[in-house]
Amino acid sequence: MDTSTLNLNKIIEPILDDIKNIDKVINHYLNSKISLINNVSNYIINSGGKRLRPLILLMIAKSLGYKGSLHYLLAAIIEFIHTATLLHDDVIDNSNMRRGKKSANIVFGNSCSVLVGDYLYSRAFEMMVDTKSSKIIKIISEATTTIAEGEILQLLSMNNAQLSENDYFKVIISKTAKLFEASAHIGAILSKTDSKNKKSAIDYGLNIGIAFQLIDDILDYTGDISVVGKNLGNDLKEGKTTLPLIHAIQMSNHTNQNIIKEAITNGTTSDFNNIINIIHETDSLNYALLKAEKYASLARNAIEKFPESIYKDSLIKISHLAVKREF
Repeated sequence: MDTSTLNLNKIIEPILDDIKNIDKVINHYLNSKISLINNVSNYIINSGGKRLRPLILLMIAKSLGYKGSLHYLLAAIIEFIHTATLLHDDVIDNSNMRRGKKSANIVFGNSCSVLVGDYLYSRAFEMMVDTKSSKIIKIISEATTTIAEGEILQLLSMNNAQLSENDYFKVIISKTAKLFEASAHIGAILSKTDSKNKKSAIDYGLNIGIAFQLIDDILDYTGDISVVGKNLGNDLKEGKTTLPLIHAIQMSNHTNQNIIKEAITNGTTSDFNNIINIIHETDSLNYALLKAEKYASLARNAIEKFPESIYKDSLIKISHLAVKREF
């Protein structure tokens, strides 16, 4: 595919009006009597996020013929849940930057970030009642539970230099890919399509989510801080054993293995440049990139039988963007 077309603004052109309507719903439901909640919520939700999960929900629904308006509310619900996870993540990880500016926990404090995250979860579940769909409520509820389990799995794996590739994938599927999967599944349900297309949508969302997280983990070692919007080496500093590190450990000599393992165990970036060199020497970034390309390809294959449309084209472009992105 011509990579010049892999610009998110171009990809979303078919649904610009829908995005404006989603933003209206988001701003409507963000409105609280407590000004601090509004300040924190607006700070992170309107800070330049990609809205990929809501976009996938919209494009799946439209590619399968949906003509209603309930997708606006559901896309807003998905964005609220995602934002709540970010607020909680930044507290757990003690992060100081998100989307190129100070993270909410730095600006407003940890307690405030956690509580506003809780508020957004509660607000999302309040909004879910208005869908009047037990199927959709069940999907979102199960996804939220799985995300929480993924967060706990990640917490348990912190500073664990022995983490296996299989266990790593269990974490990212639960923590990241599940909400992508739920977004795509909901889009298919809205369209009232057949079970085969629903399964295809689910597979698309799951595989896009995995590819997206793999690239996130690569960018922690290769990204431009002004583009990525967070400090490089954050994962290592937080003691997160991601796929580039897992592969580098497997392919390194004993001395280099110990350098990486010590950094993971102690959560230190003092040897960051040395570790970057080891990652390059073992071709670990390319290993992770090939995995991401595999899952992006699986996502494309999943929707191959969808009717041809501008929305299907956009879904395919998103699968390429997930791998080629630098943000």
